[in-house]
Amino acid sequence: MTTSTTSESSAAAPLLDLQALVVAVRRRRRLWCSLALVGLLLGAAVAVLRPPPPTAVAKVLVAHQADQPNDPGTLIRTDVALLQTTGIAGQALKSLRSPEKPEDFMRDYGGTGLTNNLLQITVTGPSDAEAVARAEALADAFVADHVKRLRDAADAEAKALLDQRDRMRDELAQVNQSIGDAAKQSGPNASANLESLYANRAELTSRITDFGQRAAEAQVGTPRLVAGTQIVDAPRAVRQSLPTTAATDAGIGLVLGLVLGIAVAAVGAVVADRPVLRREIAANLGASVIAELRRVPRRSAGRLQLRRTRTARTRVVTTLARTVRGSAEAVSLLELGCARSAGAIALDLAGALAQEGPVVVVDGLPGPRLAGRRPKPGDPTVVDGERAAALPPEERRLGVGSVAPGTAWTDLRHLGTRTVLVVRAGHGSAAWLHTVARQLADQRIPVLGVVLIDPDPRDRTDGTLWDGPHTALRGRDGLAARQNRTGRRRPERPPMRTAPVPDSDQEAR
Repeated sequence: MTTSTTSESSAAAPLLDLQALVVAVRRRRRLWCSLALVGLLLGAAVAVLRPPPPTAVAKVLVAHQADQPNDPGTLIRTDVALLQTTGIAGQALKSLRSPEKPEDFMRDYGGTGLTNNLLQITVTGPSDAEAVARAEALADAFVADHVKRLRDAADAEAKALLDQRDRMRDELAQVNQSIGDAAKQSGPNASANLESLYANRAELTSRITDFGQRAAEAQVGTPRLVAGTQIVDAPRAVRQSLPTTAATDAGIGLVLGLVLGIAVAAVGAVVADRPVLRREIAANLGASVIAELRRVPRRSAGRLQLRRTRTARTRVVTTLARTVRGSAEAVSLLELGCARSAGAIALDLAGALAQEGPVVVVDGLPGPRLAGRRPKPGDPTVVDGERAAALPPEERRLGVGSVAPGTAWTDLRHLGTRTVLVVRAGHGSAAWLHTVARQLADQRIPVLGVVLIDPDPRDRTDGTLWDGPHTALRGRDGLAARQNRTGRRRPERPPMRTAPVPDSDQEAR
């Protein structure tokens, strides 16, 4: 029954938990805020160190012979492409009397089609005056080239029509000669032939007139197009403001850095697979979250934050004291990613339990964290692992250790046969949390609960495992089996709800 339920829940789990991903990205806001700040500074630095060169712009109205109201912009794109040719660049350099190569000059200017008939030319130069001169020469060269192409096309069309008209006139002369010869003949066949020749002459005359009119129209339309192609906005230098350019580049760098930072944080969160939600940590450790405590930085913590932290720690210690009093065996606090917080909680918990009798804190943390510090008046007694063996068995012990990578798992039972895990959210990977749960179960150390350090403030998930004793807590089941040898089912203690951290002093009262 339990196996099927667990398999069904695993199969129903999504491949990518968007809520956990959003929380993980939000927790790494220092990363993407730092990248956004770096992008902002780089954008501003680029604007200051590499200012844009002097630029001039000109606008040219271009008239096309095949202009249509529904033109999608093909003609103006053709004009932009023609602007980027060595012919027009060479004509502009020739008018400027510049020895520069057309290929090199083409890198300093460009065209943009604003509408179907309006072309904007942008040119850079060593100075504003030279940029304006280049833009003027380039606009004149483009207009001259466009007018020349219009006239050449009109002349070619008129010439083709006139050549066709001349051929028709030659055929008409032959038809007239045939009519003269047929008029001298007599007979019914001659009359029918003469009538056919008259009809052919009339058709040729009509076509000759039509070709002549079309040739005249081709020549008449060209001046209108030539007059319509002109410079409508004289070349002028673009006024560039360094603060505006720096602000623009800084904004672009800010956006790019922010996007890059969020992408890196999201990819890192998916690859690292570090649980941050209460339900994920509880599911991976196989134990319920019984309390949580926010981590406040030392330097930026004000009086109000320190007061809230002390109040929240008092509530956490009260919750842990109730849990430890209910256990007749030695209890330990095992930390993962929060040795300082675990040590402080252990000292506070020992002070709360000292009202019922002497309590000794056994320091099993890596390095002299508790045993090597200078004790204050009223602090509980702290000993290391070597001195713990000489303590009398009737004295209450409270062990403090670590389950970080490199832990000697067989030494954990010397700190306590039952434990409370103090885990920092987002510190350990899911695989390592599974390893901790498995190793504790193999050492027959049941987990009473989890104290979550630095949880997400917006986490609304439930960290209580209602079927916890049936999943990963093999140590608890084994211990219950050894203590209950009468064959009767031992009543299980209901899981405890998560003790939330108060957000204000009013909630703490």
